[in-house]
Amino acid sequence: MAASKINPDLQRERDNCTFSVKELTNLLDGGPQKTEERKQREEMVFQEGIHNESVPAMYLSYKEKYEIALKKSCAILKLVKKLQEKGKAGMDSYLALLGSSLTTAIVDDGNPLALHYIMFIPTLMGQGTVEQQAYWISRALNLNVIGTYAQTELGHGTFIRGLETTATYDPRTKEFVLNTPTLTAYKWWPGGLGHTANYCIVMAQLYTQGKCHGIHPFIVQLRDEETHMPLPGIKVGDIGAKLGMNTTNNGFLGLDNVRIPREHMLMKNSRVQKDGTYIKAPSSKLTYGTMMFVRVMLVKDLNNFIAKAVTIAVRYSAIRRQSQRIPDEPESQILDYMTQQHKLLVGIASVHAFKLTADWMWNIYNNVTAQLESGDLERLPELHALSCCLKAVITADAAECVERCRLACGGHGYMLSSNLPLTYGLVTAACTYEGENTVLLLQTARYLVKAWHQGATGGILPPTVAYIARAADHRSLWDNTIQGIVDGFHTVAAKKIALCVAQIKKLQTKQEMSYEDAWNMTSIQLTSASEAHCRALILATYYKETEQLAKSVSAELRLVLLQLVDLYVLYWALDRIGDLLRFTSISERDIEQLQGWYELTLSKLRRNAVGLVDAFDIRDEILRSTLGSYDGNAYERLMAEAMKCPLNATPVNDSFHKYLKPLMQGKL
Repeated sequence: MAASKINPDLQRERDNCTFSVKELTNLLDGGPQKTEERKQREEMVFQEGIHNESVPAMYLSYKEKYEIALKKSCAILKLVKKLQEKGKAGMDSYLALLGSSLTTAIVDDGNPLALHYIMFIPTLMGQGTVEQQAYWISRALNLNVIGTYAQTELGHGTFIRGLETTATYDPRTKEFVLNTPTLTAYKWWPGGLGHTANYCIVMAQLYTQGKCHGIHPFIVQLRDEETHMPLPGIKVGDIGAKLGMNTTNNGFLGLDNVRIPREHMLMKNSRVQKDGTYIKAPSSKLTYGTMMFVRVMLVKDLNNFIAKAVTIAVRYSAIRRQSQRIPDEPESQILDYMTQQHKLLVGIASVHAFKLTADWMWNIYNNVTAQLESGDLERLPELHALSCCLKAVITADAAECVERCRLACGGHGYMLSSNLPLTYGLVTAACTYEGENTVLLLQTARYLVKAWHQGATGGILPPTVAYIARAADHRSLWDNTIQGIVDGFHTVAAKKIALCVAQIKKLQTKQEMSYEDAWNMTSIQLTSASEAHCRALILATYYKETEQLAKSVSAELRLVLLQLVDLYVLYWALDRIGDLLRFTSISERDIEQLQGWYELTLSKLRRNAVGLVDAFDIRDEILRSTLGSYDGNAYERLMAEAMKCPLNATPVNDSFHKYLKPLMQGKL
């Protein structure tokens, strides 16, 4: 579509913005230099024309979509290799170009090469010996091999200990023999496994000298490096169409007596010697390092999807006029309706909250990883619990936020060209991959129950659960401030954990249940306690980090950033008012004040809504939305996109003569 004038409603919104959009963009990027680097990277990619399509992907077959997605993915990587040869690209460049915003602009329904970088290479780095890393990582970075990561099976997902795939060591040949002994043991879901990858890290039960030693990682060649044909004993293919991510090439894998060299077991942590002797890792949890890394990355990446969705919905709400709010006045912008502000502005605040929480979590991950390298495993359980609950809560919030944005755009949000349905398909998938959310909350709950017992016996608690000891034993006076609300959420979390502990003990003593049965009977409350713990963590981190951040920005921007914190904390206080009434001393009068404060904050942020989404600085080629473009000409774009539909290529479709006309003439 040719360049056109900015919609006057949208231009007026920008003119009324009270802060510097550029200043906020730089802040979100990490500084002006980072913004410039990102813009240069985007410009470089789009100048290549990789994103161009002769026919919109939505009108192609499943097979055609995959082939084009692979073509585009390879084109991106060729570009990165070109930069690498010039000394301008390292691993960070790979990850940046494969990151959610840019890659989904080009490969908009899933990247078939993503797991090569997100899981295959990180697993080699985290679990391979120095010798294994030297050989495999160079081959992987040079794209001599394309890898994926196969853990989930047809019959087992989050319960990793239950995986059925076996790797049995044969000391005579010094090989492992891998098998999927049942249909439910087939690997199912790994991205790129179907027809893209020729190597795979397979998680399997290790058997040696007649004993099972649990889950370990093995490098398995799937396809011939020249012909790409599956090797003997390998049954591999695509699992078929899904709600979203249909070009990720999710696959299945069956293994029938597949032999691999002993050196293809990743042995940084655990080892099998030539005679079959097993040497155990310092901690079995070290095997799960890749999953924690991916969960941390997920928390960071989901922000991109929320930012896209809320940008689309806010811009559309600024140009869409509907109903006469005031008699004899023109139709109102739907962004002027407080119900619309309630739907959307919390989405903007969520992007800021999740970004700061993700950055905070990334620092913890790096610190704990450094400690692991020196043999210090003390904070590993805390990191695992943290990555589990943040992944669960933030993916659920992201899916809800994107869907709310779609609904906020009315009927036009249902159009695929709005990019909201496709974005929802990508986001909601994250609620089940890398750990189903309910199971992850229960894993966090196990840690919280242990922490409660540790605190109750006078033990020193790690930083993220230190509040349990001080908040569980008293009913603090309610303080109707942002800090007071955060403290209230900590009280809620601590008391929910305490109730779960008491309930489990009661079921064990009074009903003589086993601990496992008592845990199951309490599991609904346990997931609620985990969610409350995570919610308190996000609120506290967002508030604390913004207070620090606000010291280094202009007064105008500081005011808006703090208003966003107010909005986010107040939104969740009102959303969880039942918990606050149950576990704190909040009064009806306090709630009335919170409601008034929330509505006032919405009205204050209203004039800056468009400026706030503009600050995300998502160019139209990345947004890919008829409703959310920078110029705001949604109706013209909707019509232009409709004309690309193959049905509109001719004025009369062939089916009229074949089926409709005979029916109308009574000749069927």
